[in-house]
Amino acid sequence: MASSLQKLCLNNLNRFTNIYVSTRYGHHLRGKPPGVARTLQDRFDELKKTDPEIDFKVDIGYPAPRQSRSQLLKKRIEITKANRNNPQLEKSARHRELNINLDEVQNEWLQTEGPHHIKTIADHYGVYQHLFGDAYFLPRVPLRLTYASNTEDLPVYYGNTIKPSEAKEKPIVSYESDDKSLWTLILTNPDGHLTKQNSEYVHWFVSNIPGNDVGKGETIVEYMQPFPRKERDTIDLYFANLEERTFSTLDFYRERQDFMTPAGLAFFQSNWESSLTEFYHNVLNMKEPVFEYDFPPPYIRPQEWFPLRKPFNLYMDKYRDPKQINKEFLVKKLKNVHPFKAPPPPLKYPNAHYINGYVPSWLKLEIKKERLKWGRINEIE
Repeated sequence: MASSLQKLCLNNLNRFTNIYVSTRYGHHLRGKPPGVARTLQDRFDELKKTDPEIDFKVDIGYPAPRQSRSQLLKKRIEITKANRNNPQLEKSARHRELNINLDEVQNEWLQTEGPHHIKTIADHYGVYQHLFGDAYFLPRVPLRLTYASNTEDLPVYYGNTIKPSEAKEKPIVSYESDDKSLWTLILTNPDGHLTKQNSEYVHWFVSNIPGNDVGKGETIVEYMQPFPRKERDTIDLYFANLEERTFSTLDFYRERQDFMTPAGLAFFQSNWESSLTEFYHNVLNMKEPVFEYDFPPPYIRPQEWFPLRKPFNLYMDKYRDPKQINKEFLVKKLKNVHPFKAPPPPLKYPNAHYINGYVPSWLKLEIKKERLKWGRINEIE
């Protein structure tokens, strides 16, 4: 009787606890439910409305090869059955001793889904938009580029980074082709022109290539390494004679679209490094260009009588002349500079020294920063 009564009390307590928890911590949905509310993509589409009769992409590449889907599925099923019936293959995979030929995997990928994947990556980087505008093509011909380096060869994939010092010499280009066909190879920089917007620099141009023998082609423009510009807070004047390398892929294609079709694509990124200073001076015979961004002045809200949770000195410095602030920091730093005496030695344990008397929190923080040599006072020379 006692055990039945205890079970009854426990069951009632559990029901009461469940009701209390669901009521106390219950979540009430605000706004429209997920199935009815607009997604973030829907909002973007509303902001960027396009006319389907005008804004559309044009395929200017080779058509897709006709392959029977049933034959592809049949081939995959045969390969799967053969792998399942291979005990040696299963044993090697279980013991982590199975070696996979990556070249065969890449070749199969390039022949199946590779062109679509490459197009997606190129769209992500804006390659088609910068080169062809509203046109695109599927890279039906696999294009392999490799830069020879002192340590190891650097392949060009689809968006990987290669330093200018690693791309001083022209790359090794290979692709599969019929010996009776003619090809054109163009290497351009779509967003690095120094003087003209929406223009490119052509770094390498080889035409009338018989088959895949690039060395026998007609070199229109000799190879030149990439030279990305440096960006900082100052600007320098520069003079360059690079107009002869100004190029437009879209205009070039429009003039020859009746007898030329884009087939292969490979691209990489490059950023500035110190070796480019010598390249600008000795090769291009120009001063290294440095650009600045013209940022709008930061918004500063009107002053408040009692600014809460804001350090007093930092808050007041927003409304003072920056030159006067730098002058005060410089004078404060020069107090410890003497032409014949060494500066006082720094504290061995800066945070262990007590600050005597009442000191406001903002001033106490400044004293700690000064002892630890943090802040703007150490940046002034």
